[in-house]
Amino acid sequence: MNHQPAPKVELLADDFALDRVPPADRKPMRDILWIELGIVTAMSEFVIASALGYGMTFWQAFAATCIGTSLLLIVSVLTGIAGAWEGLPTGLLARWAGFGRFGSSLISLVIVIGCTAWFGVQNSICAEAIRRATHGWINFPVASALTGLVLIVIATLGVQWISKTASVVVPVFLVLVAYGTYHILASTSLSEIVNAPAPGPHVSILTGASMVAGGLMIGAVIAPDFTRYCRKGSDVLWAMLIPLIVGEFGLGMASVMLSHAAHTNDVISILFGVAGWLGIAVVILATVKLNDANLYASSLHMANIIQVVFGYRVNRGILTVVLGVVGILFSVLGILDHILGLLLILGVTVPPIGGIFIADYFLLKRDRKALASTRASLKLPAFCEAVNPAGLLAWLAGFLAGYFVNWGIAALNSIVVAGVLYFVLMRILAVVAKQPVKYFSTAPTVTSQL
Repeated sequence: MNHQPAPKVELLADDFALDRVPPADRKPMRDILWIELGIVTAMSEFVIASALGYGMTFWQAFAATCIGTSLLLIVSVLTGIAGAWEGLPTGLLARWAGFGRFGSSLISLVIVIGCTAWFGVQNSICAEAIRRATHGWINFPVASALTGLVLIVIATLGVQWISKTASVVVPVFLVLVAYGTYHILASTSLSEIVNAPAPGPHVSILTGASMVAGGLMIGAVIAPDFTRYCRKGSDVLWAMLIPLIVGEFGLGMASVMLSHAAHTNDVISILFGVAGWLGIAVVILATVKLNDANLYASSLHMANIIQVVFGYRVNRGILTVVLGVVGILFSVLGILDHILGLLLILGVTVPPIGGIFIADYFLLKRDRKALASTRASLKLPAFCEAVNPAGLLAWLAGFLAGYFVNWGIAALNSIVVAGVLYFVLMRILAVVAKQPVKYFSTAPTVTSQL
């Protein structure tokens, strides 16, 4: 009688943080699907979608969601396919996709700060929910430490156990949300909600689309951190498409209807107030299924930074513990309340990375041959650019476009400006240098194996 092998438990799983994922270690599409479902169906979806519902009609919110989701799908599928083809996470692959070795460490630094800080923010939300549920019997610092430690354990076990956690938590979360939504909307006419005017100040469709795309763009850019485990490109498509449909059009549009029904943009308080313990459970589950992925991504990118800057390979699991403790301390000490402005700025710096990454890997294809020639051996090319100044300049231009241009969709503006400027600059530099493609000075991919 055949039995499925028991899941491997490796407490400090390195998960090929600085190497290609071998074919034998690739996962079924459903494993990555569960992780992406956990990321997309986050509490932020309640917040963004309820803001759309408060400032738009139902159909205007639907249109904004369609536009923003389409942009997320394009970016996440393209970056995700690159990760699956090469078996590499975003930070490592960026060395051969427009940024060079030292430029990739800057990308990783932004992602480490952002994901670790958001780990702390989400952990604070979960701890507060537990404090409320126990009427203060478990105080905030203790709850924060407990929830943080649980998530540290899950993240140190690696992508396999993050997926298994999501496969249990996500269905329960979605059922609770569906029940709570039905409980609140049961006495309301759906036709009236769909055809009702916006209950609050008007929000334009382009602004709404920007909110939808911006809310999950960091997840789209770091998609290779998880899709490197996919076996083929079509797996990436389904692992990205299905969660976006469930999260944006299921959870998101349900929040829009709740906002219309209650004439408020604070849907989370509605769930707390009407659904009681159900609302608290929703908050806790939403935090668990997203926050382990936040911590996992942070550890991957910290490993890249340490190798680039210091020349050392440090186990990803160890870095997970360190970053998790930092996130818990931020949460307990209340530091996160004072850095939300920084997090918003960091959020604007991420979309241009996707534009440059896609332009270099899919259009210029400068290092595709070098990557392909080492793929079968599971090695990395021996050399990469030390730094790509054109990529850094385009990154800055994309950031400025996203931050200061108030017209259109901010995430789209920054991606297009960065990607197009980078492509044009590299073409011009190639013509000036009388070369098919332009390369800047190179450096060894790995300076030390310590």
